[in-house]
Amino acid sequence: MSAFEINKIVGAILSAALVAMVISIIGNALVSPKQHHAASVSVPEGPAEMAEAKPEKEPPLAQLLAAADAKAGAKVFNKCKSCHNAAKGAKNKIGPNLWDIVGNGKAAVAGFAYSGALKDSGGNWSYADLNAFLKKPVNFVKGTKMTFAGLSKAADRAAVIAFLRSLSDSPKPLP
Repeated sequence: MSAFEINKIVGAILSAALVAMVISIIGNALVSPKQHHAASVSVPEGPAEMAEAKPEKEPPLAQLLAAADAKAGAKVFNKCKSCHNAAKGAKNKIGPNLWDIVGNGKAAVAGFAYSGALKDSGGNWSYADLNAFLKKPVNFVKGTKMTFAGLSKAADRAAVIAFLRSLSDSPKPLP
């Protein structure tokens, strides 16, 4: 074997190692693992302490909506874009188009096949109804076809509602 062939083999091995290292660096930059912090858990000892261990109450919806940022809601709405359009006149996807949904009728978007449960729920999409639906759709309308688990953070729900409110030629007044 000549020195030229040995150089080619060594070069190929070094190139493969370099490519693997670059891919590793890029992969670590794109997907960084979350740091888990040890949570301190206190176990109530008696009935008096158990009564105090209540889940935190959310601020009133009107207060959350007043502080909500529609731009932040647009970012959270990215979770919804795979199933919903939000542009005026856009076609329905797996879910209905959500343009001008705030204050309008439930199960009222033309051309969309709603579940019987949502059709039977009646009424309009109030801020409170949207908040409850976005929190956990299956709890708000038993039998809905919407498979989304929901948004657990009240601030995220308020931001999405603020974003949906902005999707209108004449946005509805805040409560």
